[in-house]
Amino acid sequence: MTGQIICVAQQKGGAGKTTLVSNLAIAFLAEGKRVALLDTDPQGSLGKWLDIREETLGVNANLRFSTATAYGISRAIREVGGEADVILVDTPPKADSDVRWVMRESNIVLVPVSASQADVWATHDLLELADRAGKPTHIVMNRTRVGTRVGEQVAKSVAELEAKQLQSSLANRVIYAEALGSGLGVIEAKKTGSASDEVRALAKEVSAILDL
Repeated sequence: MTGQIICVAQQKGGAGKTTLVSNLAIAFLAEGKRVALLDTDPQGSLGKWLDIREETLGVNANLRFSTATAYGISRAIREVGGEADVILVDTPPKADSDVRWVMRESNIVLVPVSASQADVWATHDLLELADRAGKPTHIVMNRTRVGTRVGEQVAKSVAELEAKQLQSSLANRVIYAEALGSGLGVIEAKKTGSASDEVRALAKEVSAILDL
């Protein structure tokens, strides 16, 4: 039986897709789930993160990884699906037919949006793709800036989008970049604190949606 498939997509580069994928993966692992990562982004940031991780911590049998083209996503999912409770797919920063192939295979689409109007603008085409694919889609606010004018403007713009927004969000914290560069999840880099609480809350919310 194939695990639940989560597509993480955003047309704009730098929105935090790999940060979201890596932190959800580690949070799910901490809950005892078997996790598979599929990287369809030619930039390969997720694979680089895992390379650093395995150099430091060794191989984890419950964390599988594979690269795949968008057109080869079905085969890649079949190869890992029977040995994973959840499959996280990192996608390239563009909204076109490549991402559409991944969406078709997914149970849910998560769209990270950082505190930038450019991220909001880039989200419209992606939401249209997800709608055509008939997939439930949720906005995940990333690098949020509570109490700032830009934060308030972006929050208002996101609320006007035709997509659900998760209650959980990730704030603009240096530790997310530090953990990624060290091959870790935030809950490993700093087990307690606001960032770890954010990641655990996000993983819990996503788990509840997918009944993991």
